[in-house]
Amino acid sequence: MSYADLIGVERARDVLVERLPAVMEHGLSFCRAVYHTTPGGGTVDVPGGLDAGLPDIRIRPDLSTIAPIPWEDGVASCVGDAFEPDGDEPCPEAPREVLRRAVARLGELGLDAVAGPELEYYVCDPDPSSPTGWRRYGDATGNVYTAGRKGDPEGHLLRTLRHLRDLGLGVTMGNHEFGGGQFEINLHHSGALDAADRAFRFKAGVQEIARSEGRLATFMAKPFNDQDGSGFHVHLSCLDGDGRSVFAGSHPDGLSDTAHHAIAGVLEHAPALAALLNPTINSYKRFGPDSLAPWLTDWGLDNRSAMVRIPPERGEASRMEVRLGDASANPYLGIAGLIAAVYLGIRDKAVPPPPLEGYGYDAAKAPVLPGDLPTALDALAADEALTEVLGEPFVTAFLTYKRDEVARFRRHVTDWEFTEYAYHL
Repeated sequence: MSYADLIGVERARDVLVERLPAVMEHGLSFCRAVYHTTPGGGTVDVPGGLDAGLPDIRIRPDLSTIAPIPWEDGVASCVGDAFEPDGDEPCPEAPREVLRRAVARLGELGLDAVAGPELEYYVCDPDPSSPTGWRRYGDATGNVYTAGRKGDPEGHLLRTLRHLRDLGLGVTMGNHEFGGGQFEINLHHSGALDAADRAFRFKAGVQEIARSEGRLATFMAKPFNDQDGSGFHVHLSCLDGDGRSVFAGSHPDGLSDTAHHAIAGVLEHAPALAALLNPTINSYKRFGPDSLAPWLTDWGLDNRSAMVRIPPERGEASRMEVRLGDASANPYLGIAGLIAAVYLGIRDKAVPPPPLEGYGYDAAKAPVLPGDLPTALDALAADEALTEVLGEPFVTAFLTYKRDEVARFRRHVTDWEFTEYAYHL
């Protein structure tokens, strides 16, 4: 029984099968402050946690998500929903609930969102001689878009693809990416909640498969100074009540007014979205010219240097690819933020600027995205329209949690500082 905390970490409990009927009836109690627990194990003072005496939430299994775990004999996994302990009221900062709220608001316009996630990650082998204790697996240069043992000497990718397929996650294909030891796996598109569930379970599954091999799989945004970061790209489209794409249209670019409004919504709310899609201190070290990670709020037709790329397919395949996110993002919150921005753009009939032509990364042509986490958090705090869609209790909890992270980092002495200053100063 698992669920995602605020930063997308899988929190879970093992339940013996014979106890499942009781769990279905009563749910599982967890301390609410688990949502507010840092990677280092600290508890952040988010409203409703420490100040309320560390109360419970209740996790109830969603049996539509149950699936046998291929690499764990006799074990199945299931995603749960979080409720207040004294009733059927959903926990407002639960990421799955935040996404449901955004989906419901888009539904008010008669639209359903379809999402297709793409996630990159690095695989590392233990290395006691390394300062971090890890080195990149199969490290070699120039293996981008290769298959076989050239860039994957021990068959990690095929083994992982098959396991995740058998888990029912809708994985479609994978390849070696630009960095040494870096891989990308694509997931089939589906309704937003299902897509986020599968992306959440995908990340947890990749990490667990790597652990079973004695390795580390990391979705950290930029774990290495000398390699590119890892992205979380989301292909997003909207369907009407008949299941037809509302992004296909008669504009010269093959898109509809609705698609243009949706693009404009994402661009308008991009500074706030950065807090959800680039949610760590490390996230902003992934950006920059020639990194293929966007740092301007622009869009383009089949242009990978733009933040929003419109792939070349048209008709029912018309969609946007939002390239803003990095792999450390919580899939529920990242997709929820995008849907909220799309909803606002369509509702307000927002109009995007002309599309980018040629290679991007020219700050004279488009506004620059936040350059660090504090700036992105301030943008989220100031975006009242996005906050209203996502829910004020969630945004308050997220901002409190993340500003604590910023404060802790500002007090921490890094290796770079010691190397730079200690000998001469």
